[in-house]
Amino acid sequence: MGLFDFAKDIGKKIFGNNDDAGEKLKQHIEEDNPGVSDLEIKVDGDTAIIKGEADSPEAMEKVVLMVGNAMGISNVEASELDYPETETVIESQFYIIKEGDTLWGIAKAFYGNGAKHELIFAANREVIKDPDKIFPGQKIRIPAES
Repeated sequence: MGLFDFAKDIGKKIFGNNDDAGEKLKQHIEEDNPGVSDLEIKVDGDTAIIKGEADSPEAMEKVVLMVGNAMGISNVEASELDYPETETVIESQFYIIKEGDTLWGIAKAFYGNGAKHELIFAANREVIKDPDKIFPGQKIRIPAES
């Protein structure tokens, strides 16, 4: 996977100046590591460059979202974040939260059933700490319906 774009001026404030931004982002990932080892993050302007080994495609997507949803980051370069290829390719969709959105409403739009909001929350547990505290501009994964 290559370059992902995000909203630079929204998100969780994780770092102050770019001198320690990569290390602060790495610490943020390590708090709820979704399954990434040998993690290195470098920040160049508003672009975060991630290197490492992800346990799965889902872990790769989660670490990209965790970094990209940080305030001050508008691009995530993940071409050096390796993950195992799987025979069954299940593509996650990505969704940018809009003003007034709820996980219930997003689940209803994608799955036709708002009660499946727990599926979205579970797929984004490292990105969304509280399902009642999502914010406009935040990018999340919408997993395939199981």
